Amino acid sequence: MASFTGFLRTILIILLVWYGVKILMRLFAPYFVRYMSKKVEERFGGQFQQQQQDRNRPKEGETVIDKIPEQRRTSDKKVGEYVDYEEID
Repeated sequence: MASFTGFLRTILIILLVWYGVKILMRLFAPYFVRYMSKKVEERFGGQFQQQQQDRNRPKEGETVIDKIPEQRRTSDKKVGEYVDYEEID
């Protein structure tokens, strides 16, 4: 049979642990909440950035011109050699 003092000792230890955890949570809860909010902000920021990149990415099969070549409009009168041809009926 368990003794009455052992029972009271167990109850006292449980109460001390309970109140100790409550005090520690009051001390560390603001830091924990701040840490979790930063993590959530980073996650949502990453998702937003990825969504923006997906919008800017060209769709499959779409033609994209990254660099427009310089336009030089110098015309020569000597375009090429004249080739005589004959029509076939």
